[in-house]
Amino acid sequence: MKIVFMGTPDFAVASLKALVESGKEVVAVITAPDKPSGRGLVMNETPVKKYAVSQGIPVLQPEKLKNPEFLEQLRSYQADLQIVVAFRMLPEVVWNMPRLGTFNLHGSLLPQYRGAAPINWAVINGETETGVTTFFLQHEIDTGNVIFAEKTPILPEDNAGTIHDKLMEIGAGLVVKTVEAIEAGSYPQIPQDMSTELKSAPKIFKETCQIDWNLSAEKIHNFVRGLSPYPAAWTTLNDKTCKIYKTEIGETANDSAEIGNFQTDGKTYLDFRSADKWIKIKELQLEGKKRMGIEEFLRGFRA
Repeated sequence: MKIVFMGTPDFAVASLKALVESGKEVVAVITAPDKPSGRGLVMNETPVKKYAVSQGIPVLQPEKLKNPEFLEQLRSYQADLQIVVAFRMLPEVVWNMPRLGTFNLHGSLLPQYRGAAPINWAVINGETETGVTTFFLQHEIDTGNVIFAEKTPILPEDNAGTIHDKLMEIGAGLVVKTVEAIEAGSYPQIPQDMSTELKSAPKIFKETCQIDWNLSAEKIHNFVRGLSPYPAAWTTLNDKTCKIYKTEIGETANDSAEIGNFQTDGKTYLDFRSADKWIKIKELQLEGKKRMGIEEFLRGFRA
């Protein structure tokens, strides 16, 4: 069975690697175009491209997915199946091309957390469980029939980064399981359950990441977890942007301190006042500085 794989970041590499190592025939890889980065504007290849090249797999990097030359090239591979992991929205002319269709690996338990940032939003919303889902693509985004899903707990110490890594590995196994079921011609196609209230996972922007100190300490703590390590929650400290990577919930705030104000002993703690409790900052990065633990940060900080 000939497979075309579509993906861009490290999250997708794990699935591609699992396919290659399990002996599947990946005839081509589609990934994002190279982009200049850094001060020298060096052209940067995607993680998926780097892995594909190392394995001798042909790589296509179209700017536009409806480009006639790209579509002709894609057809020439005569893929039986296409697999999408952390890529972009596909036009129907692409996802409908293979005889067995196109399936996607999504980082949530669909239909919950459809959208661009499912891992972040599950943690932000304080969920205790998440997972990965494989499903066939159709017209509306993330709405196709579910093939398989696998769950994993979100532990109190988890953040978006640790959940990303867990789902990356679980997802790789699920992609191989899905391919093997399709190869065998025996696999479920379960319509998504729309009977419950759905939570969405829209794209996250810088302004989305600003901490609202008027919220409860628990919500702020989960917000920080859900955006750590990237893109990172932020606030202002001495008129500078300050990214917050790790927090703990402190004592109930029974004093008259204004919400959003901070207190510090200049040595061991920096606490911000939320709506109900103090939030203890444990790891942070002030604009122009490196990421630090709180004690290292306070050695050079003047309130």
